[in-house]
Amino acid sequence: MTPLSLAHLTVLDVPPPALFDLAAEAGYQNVGLRILPAAPGAVSYPLSSSTLPVWRRRMADAGVGVHDVEFIPLTPQVRVSDFARDLALAGELGARRVNVSGDDADVDRLVDHFGALCDIAAAAGLGVDLEFMRFRIVGTLPQALAVVERAARPNGRLLIDVLHLFRSGGTAEMLRAVPASALGSVQLCDAPHEDPTDAHIVAEAREGRLFPGEGALPLKAFMDALLGDIPVGVEVPTGRTHPGLTDAQRAARGCAATRALLQSWQPSR
Repeated sequence: MTPLSLAHLTVLDVPPPALFDLAAEAGYQNVGLRILPAAPGAVSYPLSSSTLPVWRRRMADAGVGVHDVEFIPLTPQVRVSDFARDLALAGELGARRVNVSGDDADVDRLVDHFGALCDIAAAAGLGVDLEFMRFRIVGTLPQALAVVERAARPNGRLLIDVLHLFRSGGTAEMLRAVPASALGSVQLCDAPHEDPTDAHIVAEAREGRLFPGEGALPLKAFMDALLGDIPVGVEVPTGRTHPGLTDAQRAARGCAATRALLQSWQPSR
C-alpha cells in the first residue's frame, strides 16, 4: 500500500499535535507541516526545541511520520542560512523533505540560493523540493527543472502539484521526460477543466480544489508518467468547493479518494 501524506494546507487550521491524530484517524501514514509561513503573517506552526519532544511523542502515539515541512519562498532577499535551525529541528522530528518556491527573476541568484539551501538541508538529513506555481515567478515544470538541474545537488528535486502542473500547461508527456533523479514528491487533488482567470488562480489553489475523481484533471496519465515509488501527498483545501465539511471529513474524503485512484494505477516507471 502506497503511504499517503496529508498536506497541511488541506486542514491548515488544525495545529500540531492535533494534526497527527486527525491524520491517523483519516488513514494517512504521514503529514506535511507548515512550520514556516508561506508569506509574511500567514498561518504557520513554528517548530521549537520545546515543541519538538511533544510533537514526537504525539506522532509516535498516533503512528504517523512527517514527510515534509514547508514553506520557504526563495525571494531575492532570502538569507538561506537563517533557516538552518528550523531545518535541523525538522530533521530531528523525522521530516524527510522541505518545500520551497522560486520567487526570483534572477535565475543565477535563484540557482545559488536553491543550491545553498540544499546544502544546509543535507546537513540535517533533508531533501529540498522546488514547487512551481503559475502565479509565482517559477511557474512551470521546465522552469523548475532548469533550476534543479543547474543547482545539481543530489538532494534537490521537484515537487509536482498536479493542479499547478495542469494550470501551467504541463502534460503527462512533459512529466515522462523528467529524469527520475529530479522527481521528489507529488501532491494530488482534482479540479474542473476550465481554467480560472489569473485573478482567481490563487483562490482555486488555496480553497477551491476537488477530491481526486471529482474533476477533469488527467490524474491517471500524470501518475503513469511518474515513478512508481514517488511519495504521494494529498492536498485538497476545499473551503469553497465543499464548504460544509469539517476538517476531519475533508481529510478522510481526500484519503479515500486518493486510495481509489491509486488502486487503479499501474505504474510504468
